[in-house]
Amino acid sequence: MALSEAYQQWEQKTLQQGQRLGLENLLKVRFGTLDEELSRVIEPLLRLPPEEYTRLCIQLSRGELLARFNSRLD
Repeated sequence: MALSEAYQQWEQKTLQQGQRLGLENLLKVRFGTLDEELSRVIEPLLRLPPEEYTRLCIQLSRGELLARFNSRLD
């Protein structure tokens, strides 16, 4: 049974929203707050596989994370 295109789009959007919320929560827990500066690295982080952005968020300091993704900001 094939899924409809509309359902597949909804499913993909829901998955992306869930990943974003999970990343936001990870950053809040790790750094205590999610300010504007830290919020700007979310999109570049989400371009990475979840295992990679999770590892970076856990291992890097706030300053290292900002420095690493500062040049990638849109």
